[in-house]
Amino acid sequence: MSQRKIIHIDADCFYAAVEMRDNPELRDIPLAIGGSATSRGVIATANYIAREYGVRSAMSSAHAVRLCPHIVIIPGNRQKYREVSQQMHRIFGEYTRLIEPLSLDEAYLDVTDVTLCRGSATLMAQEIRQKIMDTTGITVSAGIAANKFLAKVASDWNKPNGQFVVPPSEQDAFVKNIPIKRIWGIGKVGQEKLHKLGVKTCGDLQQIELASLIQQFGRFAYRLSQLAFGVDDRDVQMNRVRKSFSVEHTYEKDLDSVDACLKQVPKLIEALTHRMADKKFTHPPSKFYVKVKFDNFQQTTVEKAYQKGQEYAFFIMLIKEAISRQNRPVRLLGLGYRLKSNDSMQLRLPFE
Repeated sequence: MSQRKIIHIDADCFYAAVEMRDNPELRDIPLAIGGSATSRGVIATANYIAREYGVRSAMSSAHAVRLCPHIVIIPGNRQKYREVSQQMHRIFGEYTRLIEPLSLDEAYLDVTDVTLCRGSATLMAQEIRQKIMDTTGITVSAGIAANKFLAKVASDWNKPNGQFVVPPSEQDAFVKNIPIKRIWGIGKVGQEKLHKLGVKTCGDLQQIELASLIQQFGRFAYRLSQLAFGVDDRDVQMNRVRKSFSVEHTYEKDLDSVDACLKQVPKLIEALTHRMADKKFTHPPSKFYVKVKFDNFQQTTVEKAYQKGQEYAFFIMLIKEAISRQNRPVRLLGLGYRLKSNDSMQLRLPFE
């Protein structure tokens, strides 16, 4: 069996890069794409100048302005970004049909059996990056490795506008130096748990017994242990299966009572129905879930087994349960479905 060759392509501050391409006046100033700082907006992405001030995606726009008072925040243009993404994917298609999109600006490419560029994934990545620059006017970074986990980590190693190769002969040494925050599925809480065990890198994690990880991470422990050694057998999937579907809304003013939150449920259900109207799904819903973010930016989610025709009652019940966990004003509400992963039925809109 051939040694797998995976390329991970990731655009550099994608939305901001497109805006800087189209407006040269934005190139040398702190720039972010997101909602207004005066209306509870959130940052989608920021250019590298803004990042030097600590501005990051998913940060509130108001916080971004406090960190960088002279930052320029613009709402962006989703259609324009989608068109650039399509240009990128046409270039990917010149090299392989095995393409797994992760977002508009990010994808895995399996080039294991591709004979272009003398079969060199490194040369293919260089060509792809140059073609994207020539075609779209933006830069992308690339990671090349024997699996998806390592390729994704590698694509971030020499950002922006760079690439990094993890040869199989150097894989073990590379893995040991990967910070645990780069491991898929490890959030802030997981990082804190590992830090308490003295773990900061994959090399540290390799020294922890599986039994100890199971105590902290349950079923995820085995997967975590595999990634610590750079083991990732996932295939590049051309048709990724959607695992959830949801809508959410950040309110200009905090919702200061349970009743105020519950009054938003019909609007959210309507938005969810509208968003799902033109979509077809291969898997039906398995759970209802809601997401609540409080005024202190802490958030919680609650799930319940799906029952057809019970949307309104269950979303009401779950929002009440979520709010009861802190009993604080709410800045964001979201609701949606977890989808089954082992059913080939097409999802029908339960609100019809």
